[in-house]
Amino acid sequence: IYCMSYDLDIIEKNNDWNLLVYDDNEIASLPRIDELKKYEFDIVIDVTAYTGEDVNNLLAALGSYKEYIMISSSAVYPEFENQPFKEECIVGKNKYWGKYGTNKIDAEVALMKRVPSAYILRPPYLYGPMNNVYREAFVFECAMADRKFYLPGTGEIKLHFFHINDLCKCIDAIIVSKPKTHVMNVGNYDTISVRAWVEMGYLVAGRNVEFEEVYERIEQREYFSFYDYEYQLDVTNQSMLHLQTIPLIEGMRESFEWYKSNQNSVNRKNYMEYID
Repeated sequence: IYCMSYDLDIIEKNNDWNLLVYDDNEIASLPRIDELKKYEFDIVIDVTAYTGEDVNNLLAALGSYKEYIMISSSAVYPEFENQPFKEECIVGKNKYWGKYGTNKIDAEVALMKRVPSAYILRPPYLYGPMNNVYREAFVFECAMADRKFYLPGTGEIKLHFFHINDLCKCIDAIIVSKPKTHVMNVGNYDTISVRAWVEMGYLVAGRNVEFEEVYERIEQREYFSFYDYEYQLDVTNQSMLHLQTIPLIEGMRESFEWYKSNQNSVNRKNYMEYID
């Protein structure tokens, strides 16, 4: 197994990996462009492609490989499309995700143009151990500090999650079964309300939650981890992989255990400062 990354702090923790240290832009420039051509890969799993240029740079540098799987995003669907989003929906700019979503679309187009047999997975919000995005970690920090939680309205907006280990299991299943569907939504089979999700976070942290409902016209991302935007993916095609997803409560417990030992790894936002 080879891991290509610029982040040595992550890959040095995995002694079973052979390390290939590259920057996304550096890989396609001389004198490094030919360094990967000596390798023959059974599978390329691309989790870092954010633009078409990223995809083209990697493909230009690769030598021989048999299969290619890219992790895209649910951000490729415009917010006005009918939900739950199906894979055959049009893709386009989403006003909440902006360039992140359109860049992912560019990456998908670049890949399918050059590798039509590739697989593309579109997950919703990823969570689980090693998630350094300030989502569940924010809830855990509020809980551990016995803080009142400021909830957008009544907290009935639904969130769609997927455990990182379930994403890995999807990749494994695709490698084995080679499904006919090459662009696939993946995610939990159910969504959860913001209120229930926060309650779950406090529960796994061993705390009781007290809510303060916010109805003022304040930009939600100033004090909370998610936009005022509800969406759901249609994950019907995922069923062909026969995947049993991790229950959200179990995944949140795993996330909390990781958080307790890795609080310095979290990329914090100034939510608490804004609230205070």
